[in-house]
Amino acid sequence: MKVLIIEDSQEIVDAVSLCLQIRWPAAEISFAVEGCKALEMLESDFYDIVILDVNLPDKDGFQVLSELREFTDVPVIILTVRNREHDKATGLELGADDYIVKPFNPVDLVARVNALLRRSQTPRDSKGDDFSITCGKLTLHVASQGVQLRGNHVKLSPVEWKLLYLLVSNAERTVNAEEILQGVWGGERRDTESLRTYIRRLRTKLRDNPPQMILTDHGEGYRFVSPR
Repeated sequence: MKVLIIEDSQEIVDAVSLCLQIRWPAAEISFAVEGCKALEMLESDFYDIVILDVNLPDKDGFQVLSELREFTDVPVIILTVRNREHDKATGLELGADDYIVKPFNPVDLVARVNALLRRSQTPRDSKGDDFSITCGKLTLHVASQGVQLRGNHVKLSPVEWKLLYLLVSNAERTVNAEEILQGVWGGERRDTESLRTYIRRLRTKLRDNPPQMILTDHGEGYRFVSPR
């Protein structure tokens, strides 16, 4: 596992590194103090997960997140002292896969990293072969977690992809919030506001505004309708 920590506090870098190396002794951990340097590292190398602070010396962490999402779908956990609901919503809207407030619980951090790594793994069919799912003009390539809509590639984060995969797998059926939360996040504690944030992100990336593919059945859940 390769991890990039984007953080200007050496104390936090050391604490996060220790947590991860206890759980994954073979983990390769790199860090960047500045956002610009981190973006250069992400463009030139592959990482399994990024842990990102918001308060960086050269640019706001949200800006870093927005820029890295232009070229990579690497899973990102924001780790910050900023605990306002607005900040959390902003991070999720921009493409973060999780949001943790400092001071953090080491056990919680490791559990969230582990859960995110599991979610980013590729689901396969019973034979272990790659396969695709097509609904109208939308195609999901399962092994690569790729998405094509009307012939155009759509870049999704691992969590966005898993959410779309769940909805498409249940096309034309209303899936309630509890079922989605369990299917996408497993046993992690999540609220329906986080789910609404991810639904908005999916609709934006699929250019589904006003919604014609991912419909809200008020009081019941969400329903995927094949695009034409």
